[in-house]
Amino acid sequence: MGTFNLVKWFKEYGWRHLVGIVFVLFAIYPILFVITNSFADFANLANSKLIPDNFTLKHYKKLSGDSLVPYFRWLYNTYKVAIVASIFNVLLGTLAAYAFSRLQFKGRRASLLTLVIVQMFPAFLAFVAIYLLFFQISDILPFMGLGTHLGLILVYLGGSIGFNSWLIKGFMDTISPSLDEAAKVDGASDFQIFTKVIAPLARPILVVIFVITFIGIYSDYILAAIFLKDKNLWTVAVGINTVFVDDFNADWGVIAASSVLAAAPIATLFIFFQKQITGGLTAGSVKG
Repeated sequence: MGTFNLVKWFKEYGWRHLVGIVFVLFAIYPILFVITNSFADFANLANSKLIPDNFTLKHYKKLSGDSLVPYFRWLYNTYKVAIVASIFNVLLGTLAAYAFSRLQFKGRRASLLTLVIVQMFPAFLAFVAIYLLFFQISDILPFMGLGTHLGLILVYLGGSIGFNSWLIKGFMDTISPSLDEAAKVDGASDFQIFTKVIAPLARPILVVIFVITFIGIYSDYILAAIFLKDKNLWTVAVGINTVFVDDFNADWGVIAASSVLAAAPIATLFIFFQKQITGGLTAGSVKG
């Protein structure tokens, strides 16, 4: 048995571990800082530390016990909007991607290029137009106009279907067309091929799209702040930035506590779908 050469091991493998540890610490530090300071008793952000001198639950109690701060109502609103919008985003994006990937129709290429070009423009350029549009819709259909969750969900649907369709189509293109032909020989319709063959095989990318869309909607502030004016309809981002932040001061302890409660589901979602997310991001790179 040969002797272990530490210098040789470090040159070949050790430096990679060192770089990995540095990046992990760099990523974990702000997370730990927010978690520990959500339990810290400090006067302002300048007095905060990674390991606080005193620990308290007052920030969490303020979120749950203050009748003027319906935090868990905001959390429920955030879940509702994000989950519903993400599900319909994935559903509509999958249907569009299947049409572009498998069906032959006039204007297919032009439509696909249009979707890509539209996604190049920043979303905030359309905020004024969206506001005016839904302001007028409120006069005709109040239940889906400005200041409603349904209206906000519809805006989220229109904002990401193009990008999602493009990603899902790329994944569907890697699924062998021979599977479609075999299903057609057995008498399957296009809808049956979609539901029984293509959609199940595309599940990894669908999970990735759902998670990415959910996180984007869950953490959105600007569009939700423009749309929602009723305090009981606010999402977490709107509520916290409106109530606990002003021009001169901010209650950073409560903001840290709310961030921990709001981020916990996202972390759980990543852990639960870790294999599907990894598979969805890598499977499309190999032609199958």
